[in-house]
Amino acid sequence: MDNLTKEQRRKNMQRIRAKDTGIELRLRKALWHKGYRYRKNDKNLPGKPDIVLTKYKIAIFCDSEFFHGKDWEVLKPRIEKGTNSDYWLKKISNNRRRDDEVNKQLLFRGWTVIRFWGKDIQKNLDECVNVVEEAVFDSKMDEAADLEEINLNMDEGIKEK
Repeated sequence: MDNLTKEQRRKNMQRIRAKDTGIELRLRKALWHKGYRYRKNDKNLPGKPDIVLTKYKIAIFCDSEFFHGKDWEVLKPRIEKGTNSDYWLKKISNNRRRDDEVNKQLLFRGWTVIRFWGKDIQKNLDECVNVVEEAVFDSKMDEAADLEEINLNMDEGIKEK
C-alpha cells in the first residue's frame, strides 16, 4: 500500500530523472577529482552508459535500486501488493532484462562494464572509485601485455630474416 497521496506520488515521479541524477553527479565529481576524464551518456554505446572512460573502454552505470530491481526476489512481492503492480512488475522486469542484454553487448565489444547501486555510491563513494581505479589498472595491464606480445612477435619475425 502506498504511504503517499496520489498527488504526492505524482510529484515524486515527475522529479525522477534519466540522466544527471544525484548519484551520477557524486561519482562523476569524485572521478574528476582523481583526474579521470570521461564522457556522459555516450549514445554510440549500447545502453548509453552514465559514465564512459573511452581511453580504458570502461562503461559505468549508476542504477537506482527500485527501477533496476535490486534484491528482486524481495522487491517483487512488495510490488505485487502495491497499486498498479502489473505495470511496475513488467517495467522492472524489462529493465533487468535490458540491463543484462546491454552488459552482453558491451562485453562482446571488448568493454568493461561496471554497475553501481545508488545506495553504494551514496554510502561508499570511496569504494566505488576504488573499483573504477582497479578496472583502469587492469585495462592498463592488458594493454601492456598486448604490446609485449606484439614486440615478441616482431622480434621473432626479425630473427627469422
